[in-house]
Amino acid sequence: MQNPKQVVQLIQGLQEQGIRLSIDDFGTGYSSLGYLRQLPIDTLKIDRSFIADIHRSPQQYGIVEAIIRLAAHLDLVVIAEGVEHEAQRQALNQLGCQFGQGNLFTPPLSTSQFSQYLRTRVSGDGEVGR
Repeated sequence: MQNPKQVVQLIQGLQEQGIRLSIDDFGTGYSSLGYLRQLPIDTLKIDRSFIADIHRSPQQYGIVEAIIRLAAHLDLVVIAEGVEHEAQRQALNQLGCQFGQGNLFTPPLSTSQFSQYLRTRVSGDGEVGR
């Protein structure tokens, strides 16, 4: 991609000949799946862009399902970011997503607000309330 204009012209020329091209691994970054195998990580956070329409889009649902299954095979915890609606939470629950974060659970909190939130949510046995 050192010369994007030339690449566009090349692709257009190929399309004129009836050749169809696909971009593999688009949007994932170079060998990002390889990092899952190589780095000692414990958690995958699913970006909010995948969560936004999970309850309305079969494609988004399928992408999230694949991420959750991959994480399960790699013994990783999954957190879905940007959970804003009950329908999103239900879809994630159906897929076996362990954790979610977003305004559905609580809005962003300052340090003091978070401390107060924990004090009101922690039961006598040390478990965080739901």
